[in-house]
Amino acid sequence: MMPAAIKKQLSAVLQDGFVIRRSVFQKCLELYPMGEWQMLMQKMNKLNKFKKKNNDFIRRFTAGAKMVEVDINGRLLVPKDLTVFASISKNIVVASAINIIEIWDKDLYEQAIDDAAVDFADLAEEVMGQDDDDHGIS
Repeated sequence: MMPAAIKKQLSAVLQDGFVIRRSVFQKCLELYPMGEWQMLMQKMNKLNKFKKKNNDFIRRFTAGAKMVEVDINGRLLVPKDLTVFASISKNIVVASAINIIEIWDKDLYEQAIDDAAVDFADLAEEVMGQDDDDHGIS
């Protein structure tokens, strides 16, 4: 079941559907509104597919990606293979990540947040503390 606050934020794109896939960096799932997914695929389509690393990346990035829809009751059916990948059990966390939604097993989410808390000040400074206009937010 999609949380009401996230469902409200996504109301404009609910009818277009979504793509759900494995995360690259975390043991969670990423839910892309169809428009976001199509923009990403346009970027990936520009990669030279005759370079092995590009071809390998495309294959691995899109592995297991599936189109899904939120039903009238606000439910999203997550494919079994993806729930196994993300070790999703009974309790989940649905978290907004700017232009996508992350779906986590609750215990793994809390562990990831706890693990990241140790390094967060340094990470925030490195990512957001840039002095120039090209990087970070001032």
